[in-house]
Amino acid sequence: MGALKNICKFMIMVMIIEIGSEAQLSENFYGFSCPFVEPIVRQTVSTKFSQTSITAQATIRLFFHDCFVEGCDASIMIYSANGDAEKDAPINLSLAGDGFDTVNKAKQAVEAICPGVVSCADILALATRDSVFLAGGPSFNVELGRRDGFRSKATDVTGKLPEPEFDLAQLVSMFAKHNLTQTDMIALSGAHTIGASHCSKFATRVYNFSSSNRVDPSMDPSYAQNLQQQCSKNKDPNFAVFMDTQTPTTFDNLYYQDLVAGKGLFTSDQVLYTDPTSRPTVVNFANSERDFDSAFVSAIRQLGRVGVKTGNQGEIRRNCAAFNT
Repeated sequence: MGALKNICKFMIMVMIIEIGSEAQLSENFYGFSCPFVEPIVRQTVSTKFSQTSITAQATIRLFFHDCFVEGCDASIMIYSANGDAEKDAPINLSLAGDGFDTVNKAKQAVEAICPGVVSCADILALATRDSVFLAGGPSFNVELGRRDGFRSKATDVTGKLPEPEFDLAQLVSMFAKHNLTQTDMIALSGAHTIGASHCSKFATRVYNFSSSNRVDPSMDPSYAQNLQQQCSKNKDPNFAVFMDTQTPTTFDNLYYQDLVAGKGLFTSDQVLYTDPTSRPTVVNFANSERDFDSAFVSAIRQLGRVGVKTGNQGEIRRNCAAFNT
């Protein structure tokens, strides 16, 4: 009787472990079901990257915007004829089409080999890793096993993504909701090293900062003058400015050197240096690309765990832009 009882206990423990493991992400999740998913995605991203360098920043930004709303579930990919999906929210209208195109093409390539197996959420995560590497950043292993979400609403986006004028407290608070630390936030901000922005997002800093200061005093004067020239009021409002003044298409740590020099484009960039509580981290990253790379890899892996759906919480979409049912 005692032996039978122990066997039952053992079986229950095994079941608990198996159930728990189903809810966990794994670097080798598709090891048997789609063993070539990573090289397939990598090839697609590489081809797209060779066609347009904006592929990298567009894909990385897409991943961030996806994870911060409904979790990393590819809800940002959904198309709505009514214009009410996540991608239709005002803050998401500036997401470059190249990011969506990269994921959709990678999905098509994967479906041709492993139909109905790999989620769009995982493909977006893999494409983000490959984009970072192709732009000159670190490579890293990606945890897989996400399911695609069942919900995508523009109204869900409000208040979920950082704004250009955020101060440090607002940034830290928003990232903390997703179990991301201040260091994680500063490291992820480093993706702005290959970012670009429309002039309207920072115009106040260079044209009408306050009643006493036309230009934000935390901004380097020559940099402010350069921005005024690039974003003259007669220019196309869709004109974009690089966020890294030195190597705008290379994923490196020079973004942080810009912050030290007073050349952060957004208030939310420059505050990382002007606020004394975050300044030491910025200075460290500015001086050590190795430390930045290490912190970025840790942070983006943690980002990839935000709001993950597994099992019956989601689905494997056949088309990333549409729910299966």
